Amino acid sequence: MIVAVQDSGTGIKLENENLIFDLFFTTKPEGMGMGLSICRSIIEGHGGRVSTSNHIERGTIFQFCLPSICQSEVSRIRSA
Repeated sequence: MIVAVQDSGTGIKLENENLIFDLFFTTKPEGMGMGLSICRSIIEGHGGRVSTSNHIERGTIFQFCLPSICQSEVSRIRSA
């Protein structure tokens, strides 16, 4: 499964591309820099991956993928 979300902001500056998922990295004066780091930890903890790319026109595309769950695993979760 892949989930993608596009915002309409200014995009990610080239010098920040490798930093945006780092804990405490922020470009906001009052930011804590924890949001994307926490998202990455949760997604990777479930065996997934998260990435970003700048949209050609404007904004950033954030996407993540998670491994598929086989039907027997879904049935086991539902019956728990």
